[in-house]
Amino acid sequence: MINGTHVIIYSRDADADRAFLKDVLGFAHVDAGRGWLIFRLPPAEAAVYPAEGFAHEVFLMCDDVRATMAELAAKGAEFTEPVTDAGWGLKTSLRLPGGGELGLYEPRHPVAHD
Repeated sequence: MINGTHVIIYSRDADADRAFLKDVLGFAHVDAGRGWLIFRLPPAEAAVYPAEGFAHEVFLMCDDVRATMAELAAKGAEFTEPVTDAGWGLKTSLRLPGGGELGLYEPRHPVAHD
């Protein structure tokens, strides 16, 4: 089942933001290759706010994307794309009841969580 969340932060200066997360906030990290840091985050919460549009990109992480899809589909989840190999992981998307989407992926890079 779901075992983590991968949050993407878009930036005009990714190197500076990575340095801030590492050096200022002190987040532990792993190097996924070529200096691409993946940060360990503290426990998280999620909230749903009403909106006219959709402005989020959240990926749920799992150990086996196809098995997790089968579990979730059995509970009524709808997937909006087939599993594709993005290089960094096997990914798909699932539709939320309100019309948005969440990514679901099986990472192939080092993960920053237990």
